[in-house]
Amino acid sequence: MKKTFAIITIAAAAIMSCQKQQTTPEGEGALVLSVSTGETKAAMTSDELLANADIRIYKDDFSGMVRHYKYSELPEKIYLPSGGYRVDVLAGEAAKETPAYASWEQKSYKGSKTVTIAAGASESITVVASMNSIVSNISFDESVDNYFQAGYTCSVSLSTVEGASLSYSKTESGADGYFIPSGFEPSLDWTFSGTLTSGESFTKSGKIETVEGGKRYRLALKYVEKNGLLDVEILVDDTLNEVYDDIIFVPVSTGLASTGKYEVWGTKFTAYADVDENEYDQSKVYFEYRPAGTDEWTRTVAATRVGEGSYSALISGLAGETEYEYRLVVTNLADGSEEIVDGTKTVTTEATPQVPNSSFETVSHDESSNYYSFYDPSSSDHELQTKWWCSGNKGSTTVGSSYQITYPDTGDKKDGNQSVCLESRYVIVKFAAGNLFCGRFGETIGTSGGTVYFGRPFTARPTAMRFWAKYSSGKINRVGNGPAGVQSGDYDKASLRIALGTWDYKKYGGDANSPILVNTTKESTFVDYSTDESTIAFGEKILTADAENSTNVWQQITIPLDYKTTTAYPTHIMIAFAASMYGDYFTGCDSSKLWLDKVELLYE
Repeated sequence: MKKTFAIITIAAAAIMSCQKQQTTPEGEGALVLSVSTGETKAAMTSDELLANADIRIYKDDFSGMVRHYKYSELPEKIYLPSGGYRVDVLAGEAAKETPAYASWEQKSYKGSKTVTIAAGASESITVVASMNSIVSNISFDESVDNYFQAGYTCSVSLSTVEGASLSYSKTESGADGYFIPSGFEPSLDWTFSGTLTSGESFTKSGKIETVEGGKRYRLALKYVEKNGLLDVEILVDDTLNEVYDDIIFVPVSTGLASTGKYEVWGTKFTAYADVDENEYDQSKVYFEYRPAGTDEWTRTVAATRVGEGSYSALISGLAGETEYEYRLVVTNLADGSEEIVDGTKTVTTEATPQVPNSSFETVSHDESSNYYSFYDPSSSDHELQTKWWCSGNKGSTTVGSSYQITYPDTGDKKDGNQSVCLESRYVIVKFAAGNLFCGRFGETIGTSGGTVYFGRPFTARPTAMRFWAKYSSGKINRVGNGPAGVQSGDYDKASLRIALGTWDYKKYGGDANSPILVNTTKESTFVDYSTDESTIAFGEKILTADAENSTNVWQQITIPLDYKTTTAYPTHIMIAFAASMYGDYFTGCDSSKLWLDKVELLYE
């Protein structure tokens, strides 16, 4: 007997009843939805299932949801513009606000159907919502009871949902358990635990890969003796993929699906599509793309199947701030012919800006005759007229220009006419690390330290930073106030960092342009970008020059950015280089030198 949950009848018509004095808005039709239940064996009654049913109506061109109702709140008539729609029904446990993803009783139901609304015309469809739970069924052979002490169990859990687990004991042997499908290609993980009659503990675990809703998965546990060794044999029914209840095929509209805004990067984006796998070859689903307004299409490799009827492909190698259009190409199972699915979508890639003065070619004495600044108000390039890069020169040169810790070097370079050299020095009474960063120097605090404002406004999402570097160093001969574990005689290290974040200057003490204020006399102001809650992405490289690892040659270094979240845009960028990574603690080697040239942001 068919055990389906719901039949939803939908009629589309122009309402012209003079008695009710209603007219259908021009160009629209009306949906009249009535719902009734078929025979069920659910823990909820038919009335409960109806009241709980979730009904959603989507445009069939994948442009989004247009209506959403609980059945108990369903209006008598729904007016919609003429066009194609898909009606989805979800009921049972999965339709609750806080569903139990694992249950001994509560089932979930799902169904879908398409309809075309025509102004002044009538259409009717039926949506069958069938049982959609993943069903587990574990039974214990009599031999398990004979060879194990009382209390043995077999737990089964859904891999994609933490805490979604059922524990089978002898009492539940042969019972069905229900799981709500969730996540990408979920599995059922099981673990048998028991104590042999000999007193030895015994466990055995396994996994049923890629389980699907609407199907029952059986495991029969049997105790056997092999070559004098004891084992548990797991027997999986030949009916592993048997369909549970009558499943009505839910047709999938083949076409492009939407790409989220955060999935469009500077040189890449992820394309999605829904494909009817009863009509088209799963292994031959492609996307084609091109810059908008051009003629030639470029084809991706075969798309990846990310779920039943769902496919995606990463389209990369694109230009920044460019509009691209893309389309779906599928292969017909019947005759092997390719079909270009009607309709295209467009995306515009993000901007891919670079840092200003990336090869440090522009310098001036605008701030002081004692040191170089890496900008020039007289430059013809507006971007180079104001400060972006800064250093601690303002603090170190208060006693004279000979104590510059950051300066251009025309004699040693990899790009253009010069590089920048960061040189650690002992300045009269304090150690000062050669440094360069985006932001501004604040003020000196006596001979104890100073304040630094880190960061510059930035809203793009690079994937890495690449640059040329050369490092010459030695053993630490200046030890200030830490950190713990670092001592004289250790080899000095250079620190190279980049971070993207949403740092609020009101919280981090800086200003709108450079939001992070660090006071080198207060360790509490130091920011650990690897754990900081406002940091979106972070990357770091440590260079060591010791007896076995010479870095006193130019090398190109790429620092990948590790994104903690890909669903946010940064407001600022932080880049900081230091010839002595413990310079904030006034610790390092006073002969360490770090050369840098051609800093690039990558968006690959």
